[in-house]
This record gives sequence, structure tokens and C-alpha cells, in this order.
Amino acid sequence: MYILLALIAACAFGIGVHFLLPDRALRGVAVVPAVATAAAASIYTLMQWSGVGEDSGWLWLASILGSLVVAAAAGLALTASRRRSDAAKRAALGI
Repeated sequence: MYILLALIAACAFGIGVHFLLPDRALRGVAVVPAVATAAAASIYTLMQWSGVGEDSGWLWLASILGSLVVAAAAGLALTASRRRSDAAKRAALGI
């Protein structure tokens, strides 16, 4: 059940990351929080399987901060990809 706390925290902080990253109009509002939540679930689960206990601060630090780093990188990558795609479409249309 403690994983829900990590997922809720990662989603909430993911919303903050979405608003801190530039060009939020180029990506969906739920993309960055969803990536943060999925990354937190993966990191939390992998660390639990590796034997890190729920009372360890490293589990919480890694799952929440790690998910924010992954979400920020994904948000920046999606924005860059969207910029390239839009530029290619504008060039193809001669705009």
C-alpha cells in the first residue's frame, strides 16, 4: 500500500514539472505526470524486488526524484520532437 503514496507524490510533482518545463502547449497536460507516475511505479517496484525495505529513505528518494528526472527528460524530448515535426510539416507545406 505504500507504493500508492509514492505514486501520488510522483504524480503531484509531475504536474509541477509540467508547468516548470517550457513550451507546455506543445505536449499534453497529462503526459509528464503520467510518465512520472509510471516511472515511480517502476523504480519503486524494482527497488522492492532488490530488497530495499519500505522504511528506507533511499526507496522514497529514488522513486520520487528519479521519476521526476525521467519525466522532465521525457517532457523535453517530446517537446523537441514536436518542434522538429512541426518544422518539417511547415517546410513541406511551404509556410
